[in-house]
Amino acid sequence: MDKLRQEILEKVKEYYKEYHEVKNEKFEAGKDLVTFAARVYDEEEMVNLVDASLDFWLTAGRYAKEFEKSFAEYMQNRYALLTNSGSSANLLALTALTSPLLKDKRLKKDDEVITVAAGFPTTINPIVQNGLIPVFVDVEIGTYNIKIDELQEALSEKTRAIMIAHTLGNPFDLSSVMKFAKDNNLYVVEDCCDAVGSIYDGKPVGTFGDISTVSFYPAHHMTMGEGGAVVTSDPILYKAIKSLRDWGRDCFCDPGVNNSCGKRFTGQYGTLPKGYDHKYVYSHVGYNLKVTDMQAAIGVAQLKKLPVFIERRKENFKKLSAGLKKFEEYLILPRATENSDPSWFAFPITLRENCNFTKNEIVAFLEEKKILTRELFAGNITRQPAFEDVEYRIVSELKNTDYIMNNTFFIGVYPGIDERKLNYIIETFESFFDNLIAN
Repeated sequence: MDKLRQEILEKVKEYYKEYHEVKNEKFEAGKDLVTFAARVYDEEEMVNLVDASLDFWLTAGRYAKEFEKSFAEYMQNRYALLTNSGSSANLLALTALTSPLLKDKRLKKDDEVITVAAGFPTTINPIVQNGLIPVFVDVEIGTYNIKIDELQEALSEKTRAIMIAHTLGNPFDLSSVMKFAKDNNLYVVEDCCDAVGSIYDGKPVGTFGDISTVSFYPAHHMTMGEGGAVVTSDPILYKAIKSLRDWGRDCFCDPGVNNSCGKRFTGQYGTLPKGYDHKYVYSHVGYNLKVTDMQAAIGVAQLKKLPVFIERRKENFKKLSAGLKKFEEYLILPRATENSDPSWFAFPITLRENCNFTKNEIVAFLEEKKILTRELFAGNITRQPAFEDVEYRIVSELKNTDYIMNNTFFIGVYPGIDERKLNYIIETFESFFDNLIAN
């Protein structure tokens, strides 16, 4: 059996080299796409994927255990729990703060959670889905992170938590946010879906708050296709997150394992009959948000490459910064938050006031030249159709958030963008501004 498996895996390596390996990739400027993100992989991911599939263990298994242990260590936390997406990770993280395990510290309906409107919907949706009230604070242009001076104004007697993302990999001001949270006894959820590997004050993001979240969607720093993780060092929050992820059950047995607690048929739970099977006792209103072992197998291979991926992103960001600096008369280029070393997800660009061209015009020019762009996600989420009937509170006027909605876009820095593509991106910006000046 082992010999046959090895033969199969050797054939997978051959298949990768024949059909997947990038061999002297041709790039024709203006004809081939420069994507803002894409998966980067080699035969190791494919071998792991097939190896896991040969077990035909279709839920989380040996690779999931290996990944959770290794990723918790990488994130410098005690626990990491795999889930099926970064969005699910956010849902689990925020919902865990409503767990009865937290007793009088749990979040309850109509409590308030401070966040920002300039971000991705699923950083905010879990607040709404749990019957809580999002309180929107404006952001800075350039860092695209929360305006610290508005935190005090956002505070009310109902404020119980802060849940915000490190925007496009750029850490928010963790010193100020964590001090504010400590002074006011607030939970903090760090959305690190775009920021794996970012450093603040010498420490990785995801080590400051009570819970952090990560996404492994193909656009992100590493991938397992669909997938995400919730990270914490708090054993009570870990127990709540695991229960919520695994149908809400009270039992903590791994899939296919029975009676880890030693009292499967002898416990008393609520008003259930004494001895009711612990595998069917539910202590949370939960979900099934687990991953397959095939996904985790890909993640195990990707995690080994993560440090190289992060360095490439940083290098690409620096090259774009240097190449586009000449256009700062027109463009606000991104800047790292003070005291941080971002692992950039993308390169955000904002048009300065009184430009004689619009965001749509420069974006259309780039897209026509096959350089893909993206909005800064939802722009101002309060203006999205989905939020027409959502209860929320706004601090100040969200002036910068609206400006970003109208004047900001981003381009990619992912590891697959090589020197040729970076040069082409810079040359295309030069062409746009040459045409602008000429006319």
